[in-house]
Amino acid sequence: MLKTEASEGRTVALYWDFENIHAGLCEERQPGSYARTDFRFKPQEPLVNIQAVVDFAASFGPIAINRAYCNWQWYGRYRDALLQNAVELIQLFPPGGAAKNGADIKLCLDATEDIGRFDHIGIVIVVGGDSDFMPVSQKIKAAGRTLIGIGTRKATNRHWAKSCHEFRYYENLVEVREEAIPVVSAEPDARPDALAEETPPADVEAARAAAEPPAPSKAATESASSLPVDLVRRALRLLAEKKADVWVNKAEVWPMVKRLDPTFELTEHGYTSFSGMLKGLAADLIEIRKGENDQQVRLR
Repeated sequence: MLKTEASEGRTVALYWDFENIHAGLCEERQPGSYARTDFRFKPQEPLVNIQAVVDFAASFGPIAINRAYCNWQWYGRYRDALLQNAVELIQLFPPGGAAKNGADIKLCLDATEDIGRFDHIGIVIVVGGDSDFMPVSQKIKAAGRTLIGIGTRKATNRHWAKSCHEFRYYENLVEVREEAIPVVSAEPDARPDALAEETPPADVEAARAAAEPPAPSKAATESASSLPVDLVRRALRLLAEKKADVWVNKAEVWPMVKRLDPTFELTEHGYTSFSGMLKGLAADLIEIRKGENDQQVRLR
């Protein structure tokens, strides 16, 4: 990653032109679809992998600002992913007949104001492919901050991409995350109507819960046992990509794990230290070697 003195040891500001990235993915899937009013002005199916972008942003440091600009009336189906990643939503209604919500203008104004107010922001990440972001790129770089852009491969303006210190195509970020987390099939849930028929009355259910704690489901148990493996794999892949070296210092892995999942606790998975957890995973997942100043780790 390209670094400046201003970016060392500081936080990340992540700004999403959300409709822009969503529209780009719609056009890649079905060219010309998003230009149609019958398609555009209706509830949208989730296409953006929000977690992949947030994981990438977290690889540079703690995320201080995570703000997305959009006319959210059509994007409610992203609710869970947005909440899971603590995204601040900025609602923008289109004021005119052209249906342009002005997200890029509002985003640029906020980014300029934020870097002026908060000295701790060292890296600014803008998710969107418009050439309209070029003026703000000059302001961000003049302030001594590192600018990283993210956009879809087909919808990104090449001049905007060239104006960043670093630019990543969205498709590549998604590929990295999918490689880091293997898909595990799960048994389908029971039908909602069947559940409604078999659910006991509330007082009976409460008495049963008081008598004995419910046993964890098979899916929940498998998910809990695989969590350390998934987090370490994601952390190592992101750090290796960031450094362009498969070997990363062990001291960098734990902070990265905590940025990916602030709720992760070692004791909940039977470990008393992070070093002990790495040793427990080493046989199947990682290799450890002695480095110049610290032990180094890589994925097998």
